[in-house]
Amino acid sequence: MKIILMRAISWFADIIVLALCLRAILSWFARNPYSPAGKAYDVFVRLTEPVVSPCRNLLYRLNANTGMLDFSVLLAFFLVRIVARLLMMLVYYIF
Repeated sequence: MKIILMRAISWFADIIVLALCLRAILSWFARNPYSPAGKAYDVFVRLTEPVVSPCRNLLYRLNANTGMLDFSVLLAFFLVRIVARLLMMLVYYIF
């Protein structure tokens, strides 16, 4: 049971990280919202925005003035990995 739960946490984190990476890559190519890249980018934005929005708000509160660069996706990437690792450790030691 412990292994299954840990594997599920890992897979879920991997899916979120993959979606974040695809969002970052597609942001370079999605100039026209009606193009296939624009539509795919819109899907990934909708999927990952619940994770990225709190990171963006945190960076805003910390007055991290980065100009035109948006590091909230990168912060979300690291936070998803950290939270997944903590959850896996918690499952390992509790069950």
